[in-house]
Amino acid sequence: MTQIDISKVQRGNPLEVVERMATTHPWSFERVCEDEVTIVVLGKGADYQVSFTWMRDMEALHLACAFELKVPERSKAEVQHLVPMINTQMWVGHFDLWLKDGLVMFRYTHLLSGGVEASDRQCEVLLSAALDACERYHSAFQFVAWSGEGAREALEAVMFETAGSA
Repeated sequence: MTQIDISKVQRGNPLEVVERMATTHPWSFERVCEDEVTIVVLGKGADYQVSFTWMRDMEALHLACAFELKVPERSKAEVQHLVPMINTQMWVGHFDLWLKDGLVMFRYTHLLSGGVEASDRQCEVLLSAALDACERYHSAFQFVAWSGEGAREALEAVMFETAGSA
């Protein structure tokens, strides 16, 4: 199929699936434009702003899940060192650090090429993976930014799994 043929394929916008998913949860959300939906999810560690963007030309659904991280000047280098250390642990997606904007962002792109339609379950798993990653590593980012400790120590601390609850 050529690029011209691809553009002729008509399909539903996967953001309709995302909107339907958002209505079943206590989240505020907004259809920013035809190709973007933003959702605010209250997490344990932070409030997460999640943007789903339909990239029609690439036939891909992009997710960006961001949380605020104000980093003192003294900790910037170590926080920047933490990002690739975390990314080597990731099976899907990756983290970016936007120091100028004070944001940490988890990003993942789900390809839907060849006329594949997004399902409810795919969108749920995509969002769940993003939120799980952000919740898991949020404390490592905070630890490095504010404690003055190193990236390796922070990563070791979040990788420690506890059993049960106190």
